[in-house]
Amino acid sequence: MEETIRILMIDDHPMIIEGYQNTLLFTKKEHQNLEIDIANNCDEAIYCMERSLKIQKPYDLLFIDISLPASKDGTMNSGEDLAVHARKILPKSKVVILTMFNESYRIHNIIKTINPDGFLIKSDLPSSELASAFQAVLNNPPFYSGTVSSYLKKTITSDIYVDEKNRKILHLLSQGVKTKNLAEHLELSLSAVEKRKKHLKTLFMVEDGEDETLINEARKKGFI
Repeated sequence: MEETIRILMIDDHPMIIEGYQNTLLFTKKEHQNLEIDIANNCDEAIYCMERSLKIQKPYDLLFIDISLPASKDGTMNSGEDLAVHARKILPKSKVVILTMFNESYRIHNIIKTINPDGFLIKSDLPSSELASAFQAVLNNPPFYSGTVSSYLKKTITSDIYVDEKNRKILHLLSQGVKTKNLAEHLELSLSAVEKRKKHLKTLFMVEDGEDETLINEARKKGFI
């Protein structure tokens, strides 16, 4: 019995979209009929999603790149915003995130805010893995590529708990942001930031008190 699968692919690089399409069409099961729409930015993606609801043919699967041109009205600034929106208006659709970002902070944030059915780091992605991810997400989600799985294993086995603000401190420090400038990024006072940094250094057993040592220890344990 033929199964029609409606897919929306969202990426601002036409060559990448073409590669995804060809892979899925070449590796699909015999009984699967793929109907694939394409969007190159947030506005096109929103239009496609709303149209699918209007014609009562909602998408079964959305592939969403994180780095996308913002919508013209400024309400959507990335694929992350788009995925959150998709979760609201297409609650039955499966969402697969694709991104070049492989920092632990970004991975953690995407899992927390979107809880994707598939999460693929593009550098992990030979065509065979995309084909496997497609079938796995359809039948037995979630599917995470190697980098994401490795991050999750590290954080699950770690006995260190780091809350959202402290994760952001670690991420910003790793990006070279100075302590005196952290407060403006976090809506905290400078003294509150310094207390949190001191707590982090205790958690990660940083004996020399150096930010660089803290970053290295946090990175080893998968928090950056």
